[in-house]
Formats: sequence, structure tokens, C-alpha cells
Amino acid sequence: MSHKHKIKIEKIFEHPISGNIDVKKLLSSLKHYGAEIEIIKHNKARISLRGKEFILALSHNNDLSKDSITLLRHFLESVDLTPENL
Repeated sequence: MSHKHKIKIEKIFEHPISGNIDVKKLLSSLKHYGAEIEIIKHNKARISLRGKEFILALSHNNDLSKDSITLLRHFLESVDLTPENL
């Protein structure tokens, strides 16, 4: 199962940015790597990982926007959760 989680994290770091990252599967992968996830008002998720917090805007069609993916990528880099460190 860990391999599937790793693939989801790697997808965040792909170039060009993928336009079809399933939010539910991504959040599940982040939980696998120790993130605490809380769905908050206005269709957003609060991700807490390694002492840092990030607010991820969730879309209605279950895919992330490219802007959200870029911001999430920067957050994951700041907490050392990159494909090289998995």
C-alpha cells in the first residue's frame, strides 16, 4: 500500500503539473506519512505536518487546481516530504 501513497506524493512534484490529482487519495497519502487533516469551513482542508500547517483549497470536482498543487508542493518541500525523502 505504501507504494500507492508514494506515487500520489510524486504526482505533486511532476513537471508539467498534473491536472488530475484526486483530493481524497492525496489526503489519504498525506495521512499515511503522518499528516493530520481537518476539513474546515469554506471547502478547505487544514494539513498539519511536522510542526507546520497548510490550508488546501478543495474543489467541487474532486481534483486540485494547478495553483493549489504548486502551493502544496512548496509546503511539502518545507517539511521535507519530497519524492527523494520517501
